[in-house]
Amino acid sequence: MNLPSLSLVLMVGCIRFLTATEIKRIEEQDVVLPCQHRFGHLVTKNLDIEWLLQDSDPNQKVVITYSSGSVYENVSAKQRGRISFAADYLMGDASIKISSLQATDSGLYTCKVKNAGEYDLKSAINLVVLVRPSKPMCWTQGKLLQGNDIKLQCRSEKGTEPIFYRWQHILDAEGQQTKFQTRSHIDSRTPEMLLLRNLSHTNAGVYQCSASNEAGQQSCFVNITITYSKDPGIIAGAVIGVMLGLLLIFLIVWCTLYRKAKRKYEEEEQPNEIREDAEAPKAKLNSTQSSVGTGSTQSGSCSVKSIRNGTPYSQQPRTPSAKEDKGPVSYTTTEEVKTNKNGPTQAHMRRLGAVPVMIPAQTRAFQTV
Repeated sequence: MNLPSLSLVLMVGCIRFLTATEIKRIEEQDVVLPCQHRFGHLVTKNLDIEWLLQDSDPNQKVVITYSSGSVYENVSAKQRGRISFAADYLMGDASIKISSLQATDSGLYTCKVKNAGEYDLKSAINLVVLVRPSKPMCWTQGKLLQGNDIKLQCRSEKGTEPIFYRWQHILDAEGQQTKFQTRSHIDSRTPEMLLLRNLSHTNAGVYQCSASNEAGQQSCFVNITITYSKDPGIIAGAVIGVMLGLLLIFLIVWCTLYRKAKRKYEEEEQPNEIREDAEAPKAKLNSTQSSVGTGSTQSGSCSVKSIRNGTPYSQQPRTPSAKEDKGPVSYTTTEEVKTNKNGPTQAHMRRLGAVPVMIPAQTRAFQTV
């Protein structure tokens, strides 16, 4: 082949590549790549059909062929069972069908038809298989405290580039729909990141991140719940106040119990008290029958419990002085008290309201000469 012929072949190849028909399909869909040839009315025993694929590998691969009356459609391991002729290739339609498209099916497909040494070359077809974005993951960076700055991140692991990200504040803290101005929070260089500054109650709620491309869209959600921080001084004051309140309650309870115990103790001890320094009531003897001889006084005598101002108290008998011994002893009561030779009887004392008690033998009550 001379130089002009080689140049012509290269030029034709470049023109075919530049004029390739582009077909876009989404992953998992089916596609039909057309190929119409002009040898349908001729004898088919010399007919050869060949489909070639040029993908990321620079070398072309045969994906399906017809030669010598047989079809070979399991040539490519990646497309085995998914590729076949779509029409009557012997009658001039050598189109092929690829089922359940995968991302690896993308590439430049070329249909070559030859009959008895004569070629019918067709324009190449650029098949683009679009992959939807995978469901994105949403997460937060930073502590959700009032006044803090946080970042909301969103990322799809798979999908045909370019993938576009869009953040929306769809629900507020009360579950109501809200408007969200994304431009004020999103950097165009990193659209998958949303920056929230100086968190407040207006930032709380549900956020949606949408990842989209030509094939479709997927979304994820993140709920922002803001924790309101408190001043350490307020917290310390509250703790101290609670402690003082508990201490005051303890003191009140303790004082109440102490007073009750003390009152109960006094009530139990008061009836048994004997006042040794109390004076005996004065008595008046109107006759010599009420006098008591000094020799006839027994060793034991009684004390008189009188009532003064409505309060009972005990009195110990006292020894009369020399002046009192010379004259008769009188009682202050208007009623004359009758005594026997040994002194006032127990019945007389009981009528006067006295309670008899035992006193030491050293003291002699109502002793007269």
